[in-house]
Amino acid sequence: MIHLSVALGRFFEALFYAILRVAGVIAVSVIGIALLGGAAFLVARLLLARGRR
Repeated sequence: MIHLSVALGRFFEALFYAILRVAGVIAVSVIGIALLGGAAFLVARLLLARGRR
């Protein structure tokens, strides 16, 4: 019975870390896309302002 308990504990630990890894990848992707979008917005704003002069 102890072996089954250890196996279940390791399974849920692996599942927990897999969920955290996926959530981390999604969070980093969203932050990266937001930063790239902000940088693109600033570059476009600078180029448009330069064209008006």
